[in-house]
Amino acid sequence: MRSLASYIMRGRMQAILVVVISAVLPLLFWLSAAAGSLVFLRRGFKDASSVIVWGLLPAVAMWVFGEPSVLLVMVGTLGLAALLRAGHSWNRVLLSSIVLGLFYGLILDVVLRDTFEVLGKVLEKALPQIEGKPVLPGELIGPLLVASSAVMLQLFSVVALMLARYWQAALYNPGGFGREFREVRLPLVPMLVLVSLMVLGPFIGPQFIVLASASSLVLLLAALALIHGLVAQKRLAGFWLVGLYVTLPLIMQLVYPLLVVLAIVDSLIDFRGRKSPEKGDDSANGEG
Repeated sequence: MRSLASYIMRGRMQAILVVVISAVLPLLFWLSAAAGSLVFLRRGFKDASSVIVWGLLPAVAMWVFGEPSVLLVMVGTLGLAALLRAGHSWNRVLLSSIVLGLFYGLILDVVLRDTFEVLGKVLEKALPQIEGKPVLPGELIGPLLVASSAVMLQLFSVVALMLARYWQAALYNPGGFGREFREVRLPLVPMLVLVSLMVLGPFIGPQFIVLASASSLVLLLAALALIHGLVAQKRLAGFWLVGLYVTLPLIMQLVYPLLVVLAIVDSLIDFRGRKSPEKGDDSANGEG
Protein backbone atom coordinates (compact mmCIF):
# COMPACT_ATOMS: atom_id res chain seq x y z
CA MET A 1 0.00 0.00 0.00
CA ARG A 2 2.93 2.35 0.60
CA SER A 3 4.00 1.92 -3.02
CA LEU A 4 0.51 2.99 -4.11
CA ALA A 5 0.73 6.09 -1.92
CA SER A 6 4.12 6.88 -3.40
CA TYR A 7 2.66 6.56 -6.91
CA ILE A 8 -0.25 8.87 -6.00
CA MET A 9 2.11 11.57 -4.74
CA ARG A 10 4.44 11.25 -7.72
CA GLY A 11 2.40 13.72 -9.75
CA ARG A 12 -1.02 15.12 -10.55
CA MET A 13 -1.74 12.72 -13.41
CA GLN A 14 -0.86 9.68 -11.30
CA ALA A 15 -3.16 10.87 -8.51
CA ILE A 16 -6.00 11.52 -10.97
CA LEU A 17 -5.61 8.05 -12.48
CA VAL A 18 -5.89 6.35 -9.10
CA VAL A 19 -8.82 8.52 -7.97
CA VAL A 20 -10.83 8.05 -11.17
CA ILE A 21 -10.13 4.35 -11.75
CA SER A 22 -10.87 3.33 -8.16
CA ALA A 23 -14.07 5.42 -8.22
CA VAL A 24 -15.53 3.43 -11.12
CA LEU A 25 -14.38 -0.01 -9.97
CA PRO A 26 -16.92 -1.94 -7.87
CA LEU A 27 -16.42 -1.67 -4.09
CA LEU A 28 -13.24 0.44 -4.42
CA PHE A 29 -14.86 3.88 -4.10
CA TRP A 30 -13.37 4.21 -0.59
CA LEU A 31 -9.90 3.92 -2.16
CA SER A 32 -10.73 6.85 -4.43
CA ALA A 33 -11.73 8.90 -1.39
CA ALA A 34 -8.52 7.91 0.41
CA ALA A 35 -6.34 8.87 -2.57
CA GLY A 36 -8.02 12.27 -2.95
CA SER A 37 -7.74 12.89 0.79
CA LEU A 38 -4.04 12.01 0.77
CA VAL A 39 -3.32 14.71 -1.81
CA PHE A 40 -5.53 17.16 0.11
CA LEU A 41 -3.89 16.44 3.47
CA ARG A 42 -0.40 16.84 2.07
CA ARG A 43 -0.79 19.61 -0.51
CA GLY A 44 -3.90 21.53 0.57
CA PHE A 45 -7.07 22.28 -1.34
CA LYS A 46 -5.49 24.53 -3.97
CA ASP A 47 -3.09 21.88 -5.26
CA ALA A 48 -5.57 19.03 -4.71
CA SER A 49 -8.56 20.75 -6.36
CA SER A 50 -7.92 19.36 -9.85
CA VAL A 51 -7.54 15.83 -8.48
CA ILE A 52 -10.72 16.20 -6.44
CA VAL A 53 -12.70 17.54 -9.40
CA TRP A 54 -11.68 14.60 -11.58
CA GLY A 55 -12.69 12.25 -8.77
CA LEU A 56 -16.08 13.93 -8.44
CA LEU A 57 -16.93 13.48 -12.12
CA PRO A 58 -17.37 9.67 -12.02
CA ALA A 59 -18.95 10.01 -8.57
CA VAL A 60 -21.64 12.33 -9.94
CA ALA A 61 -22.16 10.00 -12.92
CA MET A 62 -22.66 7.07 -10.52
CA TRP A 63 -25.25 9.13 -8.62
CA VAL A 64 -27.15 9.77 -11.86
CA PHE A 65 -27.31 6.01 -12.42
CA GLY A 66 -28.71 5.47 -8.93
CA GLU A 67 -25.55 4.86 -6.84
CA PRO A 68 -25.00 7.78 -4.44
CA SER A 69 -22.41 6.03 -2.25
CA VAL A 70 -19.37 7.04 -4.32
CA LEU A 71 -20.11 10.76 -4.18
CA LEU A 72 -21.23 10.70 -0.55
CA VAL A 73 -18.10 8.95 0.68
CA MET A 74 -15.84 11.16 -1.44
CA VAL A 75 -17.37 14.40 -0.14
CA GLY A 76 -17.69 13.12 3.43
CA THR A 77 -14.10 11.91 3.62
CA LEU A 78 -12.79 15.22 2.27
CA GLY A 79 -14.87 17.04 4.87
CA LEU A 80 -13.33 15.01 7.69
CA ALA A 81 -9.89 15.46 6.11
CA ALA A 82 -10.42 19.24 6.23
CA LEU A 83 -10.89 19.00 10.00
CA LEU A 84 -7.77 16.89 10.37
CA ARG A 85 -5.68 19.22 8.21
CA ALA A 86 -6.91 22.19 10.24
CA GLY A 87 -5.31 20.63 13.30
CA HIS A 88 -8.32 19.11 15.02
CA SER A 89 -7.81 15.89 17.00
CA TRP A 90 -9.03 12.46 15.98
CA ASN A 91 -11.51 12.69 18.85
CA ARG A 92 -13.19 15.65 17.19
CA VAL A 93 -12.98 14.06 13.75
CA LEU A 94 -14.69 10.88 14.95
CA LEU A 95 -17.39 12.83 16.78
CA SER A 96 -17.94 14.90 13.63
CA SER A 97 -18.48 11.69 11.67
CA ILE A 98 -21.77 11.31 13.56
CA VAL A 99 -23.06 14.40 11.76
CA LEU A 100 -21.82 12.80 8.57
CA GLY A 101 -23.80 9.63 9.34
CA LEU A 102 -26.96 11.69 9.88
CA PHE A 103 -26.36 13.49 6.59
CA TYR A 104 -25.91 10.18 4.81
CA GLY A 105 -29.13 8.88 6.33
CA LEU A 106 -31.14 11.87 5.14
CA ILE A 107 -29.75 11.63 1.60
CA LEU A 108 -30.20 7.87 1.33
CA ASP A 109 -33.74 8.06 2.65
CA VAL A 110 -34.63 10.42 -0.21
CA VAL A 111 -32.56 8.98 -3.05
CA LEU A 112 -33.10 5.27 -2.32
CA ARG A 113 -36.54 5.35 -0.70
CA ASP A 114 -38.13 3.09 -3.31
CA THR A 115 -35.29 0.59 -2.99
CA PHE A 116 -35.57 0.51 0.79
CA GLU A 117 -39.35 0.01 0.57
CA VAL A 118 -38.93 -3.00 -1.70
CA LEU A 119 -36.22 -4.48 0.54
CA GLY A 120 -38.33 -3.79 3.60
CA LYS A 121 -41.28 -5.74 2.20
CA VAL A 122 -39.03 -8.67 1.29
CA LEU A 123 -37.45 -8.72 4.74
CA GLU A 124 -40.81 -8.43 6.47
CA LYS A 125 -41.97 -11.60 4.72
CA ALA A 126 -38.69 -13.41 5.36
CA LEU A 127 -38.42 -12.61 9.08
CA PRO A 128 -39.71 -15.24 11.53
CA GLN A 129 -42.93 -14.62 13.41
CA ILE A 130 -43.95 -15.20 17.02
CA GLU A 131 -47.63 -15.89 17.63
CA GLY A 132 -48.47 -14.60 14.18
CA LYS A 133 -46.58 -11.32 14.63
CA PRO A 134 -43.22 -10.52 13.01
CA VAL A 135 -40.18 -10.37 15.28
CA LEU A 136 -39.40 -6.92 13.92
CA PRO A 137 -42.32 -4.51 13.31
CA GLY A 138 -42.66 -3.47 9.68
CA GLU A 139 -42.46 0.24 10.51
CA LEU A 140 -38.95 -0.25 11.91
CA ILE A 141 -37.50 -2.20 9.00
CA GLY A 142 -37.21 0.85 6.74
CA PRO A 143 -35.42 3.06 9.32
CA LEU A 144 -33.10 0.16 10.19
CA LEU A 145 -32.16 -0.30 6.53
CA VAL A 146 -31.46 3.43 6.21
CA ALA A 147 -29.45 3.46 9.45
CA SER A 148 -27.34 0.44 8.55
CA SER A 149 -26.57 1.86 5.10
CA ALA A 150 -25.74 5.32 6.47
CA VAL A 151 -23.47 3.98 9.20
CA MET A 152 -21.71 1.74 6.68
CA LEU A 153 -20.93 4.81 4.57
CA GLN A 154 -19.83 6.63 7.72
CA LEU A 155 -17.44 3.75 8.41
CA PHE A 156 -16.14 3.82 4.84
CA SER A 157 -15.46 7.55 5.17
CA VAL A 158 -13.55 7.19 8.43
CA VAL A 159 -11.56 4.19 7.15
CA ALA A 160 -10.71 6.07 3.93
CA LEU A 161 -9.46 9.02 5.98
CA MET A 162 -7.43 6.72 8.21
CA LEU A 163 -5.86 5.12 5.17
CA ALA A 164 -5.01 8.55 3.73
CA ARG A 165 -3.45 9.61 7.04
CA TYR A 166 -1.55 6.33 7.27
CA TRP A 167 -0.19 6.86 3.76
CA GLN A 168 0.81 10.41 4.62
CA ALA A 169 2.66 9.26 7.73
CA ALA A 170 4.29 6.33 5.92
CA LEU A 171 5.72 8.67 3.26
CA TYR A 172 6.67 11.70 5.35
CA ASN A 173 6.63 10.77 9.05
CA PRO A 174 6.76 7.01 9.72
CA GLY A 175 4.82 6.01 12.83
CA GLY A 176 2.95 9.30 13.06
CA PHE A 177 -0.48 7.88 12.36
CA GLY A 178 0.00 5.08 14.86
CA ARG A 179 0.76 7.60 17.61
CA GLU A 180 -2.27 9.67 16.67
CA PHE A 181 -4.69 6.76 16.59
CA ARG A 182 -3.46 5.17 19.82
CA GLU A 183 -4.15 8.43 21.66
CA VAL A 184 -7.86 8.41 20.78
CA ARG A 185 -9.89 8.39 23.98
CA LEU A 186 -13.30 10.01 24.26
CA PRO A 187 -13.64 12.58 27.07
CA LEU A 188 -16.25 11.90 29.72
CA VAL A 189 -18.91 14.39 28.63
CA PRO A 190 -18.95 13.41 24.91
CA MET A 191 -19.01 9.76 25.94
CA LEU A 192 -22.05 10.33 28.16
CA VAL A 193 -23.79 12.16 25.33
CA LEU A 194 -23.10 9.29 22.93
CA VAL A 195 -24.40 6.72 25.40
CA SER A 196 -27.55 8.80 25.94
CA LEU A 197 -28.11 8.99 22.19
CA MET A 198 -27.63 5.23 21.85
CA VAL A 199 -30.05 4.41 24.66
CA LEU A 200 -32.73 7.05 24.09
CA GLY A 201 -32.53 7.51 20.31
CA PRO A 202 -34.58 4.46 19.26
CA PHE A 203 -37.27 5.32 21.82
CA ILE A 204 -37.65 8.91 20.61
CA GLY A 205 -38.56 7.81 17.10
CA PRO A 206 -37.47 5.64 14.17
CA GLN A 207 -35.65 8.58 12.59
CA PHE A 208 -33.25 8.63 15.55
CA ILE A 209 -32.04 5.10 14.88
CA VAL A 210 -29.39 6.55 12.55
CA LEU A 211 -28.18 8.83 15.35
CA ALA A 212 -27.92 5.93 17.80
CA SER A 213 -26.09 3.72 15.29
CA ALA A 214 -23.65 6.48 14.26
CA SER A 215 -22.86 7.14 17.94
CA SER A 216 -22.15 3.47 18.61
CA LEU A 217 -19.72 3.36 15.68
CA VAL A 218 -17.64 6.15 17.23
CA LEU A 219 -17.45 4.20 20.49
CA LEU A 220 -16.40 1.10 18.55
CA LEU A 221 -13.56 2.99 16.87
CA ALA A 222 -12.48 4.42 20.23
CA ALA A 223 -12.33 0.87 21.62
CA LEU A 224 -10.15 -0.24 18.71
CA ALA A 225 -7.83 2.69 19.39
CA LEU A 226 -7.65 1.59 23.02
CA ILE A 227 -6.69 -1.95 22.03
CA HIS A 228 -4.00 -0.63 19.67
CA GLY A 229 -2.71 1.55 22.49
CA LEU A 230 -2.56 -1.29 25.00
CA VAL A 231 -0.82 -3.60 22.53
CA ALA A 232 1.82 -0.93 21.88
CA GLN A 233 2.16 0.00 25.55
CA LYS A 234 2.59 -3.61 26.68
CA ARG A 235 4.80 -4.39 23.66
CA LEU A 236 2.62 -7.33 22.68
CA ALA A 237 3.01 -9.20 19.42
CA GLY A 238 1.12 -7.88 16.41
CA PHE A 239 -0.80 -11.12 15.92
CA TRP A 240 -3.18 -10.01 18.69
CA LEU A 241 -4.38 -7.21 16.43
CA VAL A 242 -4.48 -9.49 13.41
CA GLY A 243 -6.61 -11.95 15.37
CA LEU A 244 -8.96 -9.16 16.45
CA TYR A 245 -9.62 -7.92 12.91
CA VAL A 246 -9.99 -11.46 11.54
CA THR A 247 -12.53 -12.53 14.14
CA LEU A 248 -14.42 -9.23 14.40
CA PRO A 249 -16.52 -9.70 11.23
CA LEU A 250 -17.22 -13.33 12.14
CA ILE A 251 -18.61 -12.64 15.62
CA MET A 252 -19.64 -9.02 15.19
CA GLN A 253 -22.91 -9.36 17.09
CA LEU A 254 -21.07 -10.61 20.17
CA VAL A 255 -17.94 -8.46 20.04
CA TYR A 256 -19.52 -5.14 18.99
CA PRO A 257 -21.38 -4.54 22.31
CA LEU A 258 -18.32 -5.60 24.30
CA LEU A 259 -16.10 -3.13 22.47
CA VAL A 260 -18.63 -0.34 22.96
CA VAL A 261 -18.71 -1.05 26.70
CA LEU A 262 -14.89 -1.14 26.71
CA ALA A 263 -14.75 2.36 25.21
CA ILE A 264 -17.24 3.63 27.78
CA VAL A 265 -15.24 2.20 30.69
CA ASP A 266 -12.00 3.58 29.23
CA SER A 267 -13.48 7.09 29.25
CA LEU A 268 -14.16 6.63 32.97
CA ILE A 269 -10.98 4.83 34.03
CA ASP A 270 -8.34 5.41 31.30
CA PHE A 271 -6.77 1.97 30.92
CA ARG A 272 -3.67 3.40 29.30
CA GLY A 273 -2.95 5.64 32.27
CA ARG A 274 -1.03 8.87 32.25
CA LYS A 275 1.95 7.61 30.41
CA SER A 276 4.44 10.16 29.19
CA PRO A 277 4.06 10.96 25.50
CA GLU A 278 6.17 9.07 23.01
CA LYS A 279 9.20 10.79 21.60
CA GLY A 280 9.03 12.26 18.17
CA ASP A 281 6.52 14.29 16.24
CA ASP A 282 3.00 13.16 17.08
CA SER A 283 1.65 14.69 13.89
CA ALA A 284 1.34 12.38 10.94
CA ASN A 285 1.51 15.09 8.31
CA GLY A 286 5.30 15.17 8.24
CA GLU A 287 5.28 18.93 7.88
CA GLY A 288 6.44 19.78 11.39
